[in-house]
Amino acid sequence: MTDSPPSLTSIPSVPQGPDGRKPRVAALAVGALGIVFGDIGTSPLYALRECFTGEHGVAPTHDNVLGVLSLIFWALIIVVSVKYVVFVMRADNRGEGGILALMALAMQRQRGEEVKVRPVVVTLGLFGAALLYGDGLITPAISVLSAVEGLSVATPLFEDYIRPLAIIILVGLFLLQRRGTAGIGAIFGPFMVVWFLSLAVLGIKELVMYPSVLGALSPGMGVRFFLENRGHGFLVLGGVFLSVTGGEALYADMGHFGVKPIKWAWFTLVLPSLMLNYMGQGALLLRDPHTARNPFFLLAPDWALYPLVIIATGAAVIAAQALISGAFSITQQAIQLGYTPRLEVVHTSAEAQGQIYLPGVNWALLVGIILLVMGFKSSTNLAAAYGIAVTTTMTITTVLAYVVARERWNVSRAVALPIAGVFLLVDLSFFGANAVKIAAGGWFPLVLALGVFTLMTTWKRGRDILATRLRASSMPLQQLLGSFGDHPPVRVPGTAIFMTGNPEGTPPALLHNLKHNKVIHEQVMLLTIASEDVPHVPPEERVEIIRLEEGFVRVISRYGFMENPSIPDILKRAREKGLQFNLMGTSFFLGRETLIPSKKPGMAMWREALFAWMSRNARSATSYFRIPPNRVVELGAQVEL
Repeated sequence: MTDSPPSLTSIPSVPQGPDGRKPRVAALAVGALGIVFGDIGTSPLYALRECFTGEHGVAPTHDNVLGVLSLIFWALIIVVSVKYVVFVMRADNRGEGGILALMALAMQRQRGEEVKVRPVVVTLGLFGAALLYGDGLITPAISVLSAVEGLSVATPLFEDYIRPLAIIILVGLFLLQRRGTAGIGAIFGPFMVVWFLSLAVLGIKELVMYPSVLGALSPGMGVRFFLENRGHGFLVLGGVFLSVTGGEALYADMGHFGVKPIKWAWFTLVLPSLMLNYMGQGALLLRDPHTARNPFFLLAPDWALYPLVIIATGAAVIAAQALISGAFSITQQAIQLGYTPRLEVVHTSAEAQGQIYLPGVNWALLVGIILLVMGFKSSTNLAAAYGIAVTTTMTITTVLAYVVARERWNVSRAVALPIAGVFLLVDLSFFGANAVKIAAGGWFPLVLALGVFTLMTTWKRGRDILATRLRASSMPLQQLLGSFGDHPPVRVPGTAIFMTGNPEGTPPALLHNLKHNKVIHEQVMLLTIASEDVPHVPPEERVEIIRLEEGFVRVISRYGFMENPSIPDILKRAREKGLQFNLMGTSFFLGRETLIPSKKPGMAMWREALFAWMSRNARSATSYFRIPPNRVVELGAQVEL
């Protein structure tokens, strides 16, 4: 783990300028605009509106408008600028960020540490990751709906066409996923530059007419707002929080661009543009309180309304794309960390390893989003479901970052606790304000997260129980090799590769083959694929070869949680390290277990049945690890859980 930003020289796609650095950072910052800031960049579409027209909105009086604007400004400063940009983004797991990377970093134990904190870290990390699926459903729906709703500002005739048009746009976006985002991504960054400049221009236009709104920059206005509105003012934080949703993306996507480009883009363009737009909306409200129904689109002159709807829809699609790609990425990480069954992972770019497409996740998200749009009907109704998932994730991030600061960086409690305490106070305040929305829709992301969390923990626990059952029925490898002296088996030409998760024992498939076929190949390779709690494993550490007796060789291949294992790649590296074999004379022996729920100690019967169902529907090892299918022999066995 390193406290320094990832090396920018590791990204070769951006050409260097004469000094070899500044143009690279600028180019990466533009790219980050199209991936990192789509969610937070579309918040002006609905955030301020919900503070005044939502279920717990306040009247758009002079003091209320300045008070809400003050809360939005200081939320962006404290939550995004200070918490994420200054502190959390230092917690990089070999350059990668995100809640699972943070969980893996917190789990990297040091000598003398107690083990009791690990289950807590795992639980928090997994539940935070599960909540991101709810975010991945709600963000595309609320962003696209908010953009298309701008049409109703022009004329109420469009009212009945808003939901169908939003669904058509979303379906088109999901249909494009299988083609990859390389071509589309090339225009995302420049398009978002236009979007943020449009936000700034719209805000400045109104701000120059009512400059006194800048008084909202004083924190005293926020304090005054709470003193005047008390409990009602606290509930308005649920709307204020919508202005910082997407802040988690700065940390989650820093591995793609590096820390400096994200910081540069945030402080030079994104933050100023957002605040100018919010201030402009506030100035409009001060001039005409009736514009609270949709202050963003009413900022625009009549002639610019339709172009603004088009630009806003494009920005909303980009925000949706970022969340969809994030769902793909977090699923890949969960698979590699052993919390999700193997799923089909399609690489859509030969150059960029991070560009992946998961068909199962893609279509599940699309169905969920369509149901959300049809069920909640408007962005205002969706706003009730939005905040609770993100506030919970941000709170978990604060706790995990504190664990990393204490246990990885050795920061004293006297320093780490007050800083984390301030962030937790803000996070929990937002969480409390959003908690009242649970009955109105906030239950949805919580129920979804609980379901995903149950699936993840059931799969992990089930795999551990299965490994224990198989280990109990297995034979130590040294014992098997020792028995060959007295009773040598018949050896046949070629190489046999047995995949095993236990690098010490004998693979059950090997014992079954020996029992039923009574033969052993001249060379036997015992292959173990180990997933590390780091995002990437250096190529020189990918494959380890241990030569044993009787023609047996143990091969241990290590992959990070951002990488997909590949048998052809492993065999190529093994050959480069001196292991000789002919692929055409090599057979792969895989075990296929039929799982039977039982009353043995382990899991509840319903969880064992769930695990057995997940195992049956997981992608086969042959296709997932890219094993030549005509070289595979599967040997089955029944295992009671």
